[in-house]
Amino acid sequence: MTITDWTTTTPIPAAFFRGVLELEQTGRGVLPHRLPARARVQANDPQLSMAVAQPSGVRLAFRTGASALELDTLRSRSTYSGVPPRPDGVVELVVNGQVLGSSVTSGGNAVTIDMATGAATKVVGPACTSRFVDLPEGIKDIELWLPHNETTELIALRTNASVEPSPPAGRPRWLHHGSSISQGSNATRPTTIWPAVAGRLGGADLTNLGFGGSALLDQFTARAIRDTPAELISLKIGINLVNLDLMRLRAFGPAVHGFLDTIRDGHPATPLLVVSPIHCPIHEKTPGPGAFDPEALAAGELRFRATGDPSERAAGKLTLGVIRDELNRIVCQRSLDDANLYYLDGRELYGEQDSIELPLPDALHPDAATHQLMGERFARLAFAAGTALSTTGYRSNV
Repeated sequence: MTITDWTTTTPIPAAFFRGVLELEQTGRGVLPHRLPARARVQANDPQLSMAVAQPSGVRLAFRTGASALELDTLRSRSTYSGVPPRPDGVVELVVNGQVLGSSVTSGGNAVTIDMATGAATKVVGPACTSRFVDLPEGIKDIELWLPHNETTELIALRTNASVEPSPPAGRPRWLHHGSSISQGSNATRPTTIWPAVAGRLGGADLTNLGFGGSALLDQFTARAIRDTPAELISLKIGINLVNLDLMRLRAFGPAVHGFLDTIRDGHPATPLLVVSPIHCPIHEKTPGPGAFDPEALAAGELRFRATGDPSERAAGKLTLGVIRDELNRIVCQRSLDDANLYYLDGRELYGEQDSIELPLPDALHPDAATHQLMGERFARLAFAAGTALSTTGYRSNV
């Protein structure tokens, strides 16, 4: 199919973006961030900066009669020497709520890290064009879901008909915060990360604040949640605190209270679901820190292991079991005065039996099939009628 009558939209209007908290104008294009600048500067952490610039759950949403479109992006990604690179990112096309196509990203900027020395080598590459043709006839609502695992700068959108922002989704705005599991590690496509699956099945409009390695009860994250409009909020807390060995039990409880207090300053009555960690055998009874498994690395594989001592729990070190007990206690205590605060044991999303049937491939992150399973279960346990974040009444108004 040859297209000669393109209309180029650059810069891409802010009104086209969904699931983003801030847009940075780069001079060449626009870079979506999932935390505002005032939050990012308070951490000064390369891991967090990378995670919030990876647009998990972010999509362009517009209405058009176009039969073809192109999106130019420039990606940035990191790889580790001696370890197979993670799969390329994917841009997915959703038309009137149905996934109709995908395009694998290429080129861009790549940093290769030598884990033995810490040395980094950077390669600069070209932008990538994702092209979709033979779209359904007539006016339609289109979403372009951006890669969940690559920093993605958007340069230009081209269509062969005029475009305008899509109208409001008509679904409750769901703000979710969590770790790399929520961001989508090991999922293969952006619409198949478990929060995207849950939002689609449960009728919720997702803003995903899942940050790889960075769900750490930071107050700047709590303030971002406080200041972001939402009808539903969920927090998945625990795994990063263990695998970074960040705090002890004495600090953990007050930090959870403070995180919830800050959110409640802006969302005093919004349904809020606290979700404890899913089952992860290496950290169930063994504290962190977590580390790369050297034997797996020697074999060219990426796996994680726990390096703590189970006896250290007596001194206040955190394990997933300790965190679940404390989160349950805190929510029970606070819910006496907060009727819209709820708790969900993460093992209901992925439990011990699931780990036998669908083991975590790197001992830490779920695979694609498990993301689908978790999304389906969350939709049933959290969004169905009579559950903590029920969307039933909202959907009847669409």
